[in-house]
Amino acid sequence: MEVPTSWDALRKQARKLEAQLDEQMNLYRKLVSTNVSIKVDAAESDLESWIDRLLKQLQQVNSQMQALVSTGGSEVVSHTLTRHQEILQDLTQEYYRLRKSLRAKQEHASLLEDFKEFDRTRLDLEDGSEQHALLKEHASISRSTGQMDNVISQAHATLGTLVLQRSTFGGINSKLSNVSSRLPTVNTILSAIKRKKSMDTLILSLVASVCTFLIFIYWLSK
Repeated sequence: MEVPTSWDALRKQARKLEAQLDEQMNLYRKLVSTNVSIKVDAAESDLESWIDRLLKQLQQVNSQMQALVSTGGSEVVSHTLTRHQEILQDLTQEYYRLRKSLRAKQEHASLLEDFKEFDRTRLDLEDGSEQHALLKEHASISRSTGQMDNVISQAHATLGTLVLQRSTFGGINSKLSNVSSRLPTVNTILSAIKRKKSMDTLILSLVASVCTFLIFIYWLSK
């Protein structure tokens, strides 16, 4: 049975679609090899839509050619149809492989960007924690400085009190000396009182010095 004359028209259309697909696939290969964007852009979406449409059209032409061959045809015609079907299959498989590779690259880029964003957020939090720690340390130093000032003020006040007491005791001793020179009979008693006053002054001085030293040691150990 002779092949219908429409066979030539279908074969010509198939070759045209294959040539267009080959051209678009070259563009798509370049896009996949150079694309580093996270999301699908308009140019990429348009190119994929155009390739999908061409593949569907070529599939329809192959189906029409298959219908003609099924009604009867030579071995050459069957071989030609097989060749067009193989071309369609190869183009379809390569397209889906390239598209899968592109989606994997975009997903990887998206994950990498998420990781970078997470890292930036972590660094910001660490910087904030360091600043908070510095402020806390500064406040602690300020409190310690204030406590030291209070200790020094208390030491000065204690020293002033001791100086005043010493002056008072000096006046009393002077008066007692005058009295003792006039009243030799009580000289022994006055000498004892004088020694007692000197001992009290010495004890007060030692107590004040020890308290000041202990307060200073406590402040240094904080």
